[in-house]
Amino acid sequence: MSLIEHGRLEETSLKLIRRVGAAVGVSLPVAPRWRGADLPRLLDERHRSMVREVIARLTKLGWVTVPEHTFSVRGERGSIDVFAWLPSARAVLVVEVKTQVVDLQDLLSAHDRKRRLASAIGHDLGWSPLHVGALLVMPDETQTRNAVARHGPVFDAAYPSRGKLVSVWLRCPESDIRGIWFLLNITAGDAKRRPGGVFRVRPKRDHEPELKPRLGEAAKSSVAVEIGRGGQSPSAQHHPR
Repeated sequence: MSLIEHGRLEETSLKLIRRVGAAVGVSLPVAPRWRGADLPRLLDERHRSMVREVIARLTKLGWVTVPEHTFSVRGERGSIDVFAWLPSARAVLVVEVKTQVVDLQDLLSAHDRKRRLASAIGHDLGWSPLHVGALLVMPDETQTRNAVARHGPVFDAAYPSRGKLVSVWLRCPESDIRGIWFLLNITAGDAKRRPGGVFRVRPKRDHEPELKPRLGEAAKSSVAVEIGRGGQSPSAQHHPR
């Protein structure tokens, strides 16, 4: 108790601190930090990076994009991460960007509500959509793919389209779609990522077999030098004349 009162928390344990806190009705949440940045800010940076990437890719395909679009339709309000319009196909797209799955029920209900209102939201912008798309965009990493796999039947029902089907629809939408769009190599700050996590550099082992004969030659050279200085070879030491 004295250590805690004097702020010397590093000399106690987290378990003890939480027990003391629970006894006096005080909660002690842990705020993780990564490279000096708190986790919410880091996730927000990744979210912005993904939104930028989505806009860049859709723009190349001819889509007109509106990021962070707010709406109010028949008393229902909200915001859409990326709201897009393809004039040639008269298609609108509601993009929901998630760096991780925290509340699945909230994710599905909110995205479905925006999809249902997409046509009305588009009309407010002067668009007349024939087709509506709803895509959940996530980083192509082990963590997010495992989250989707854990709730497989739910995600399959809510977002049946994946991979090539999504790519084809983005180029030529001829019907409605609900799918998941996994994005590769999304970075936040200076963190280089790939599917599954952060790049780690490991020493190559390709040239190890070549080192063995070199080491053998070095050993022979060492013995020859010793003999030249008047020493004896190992064989001569064990088998004197």
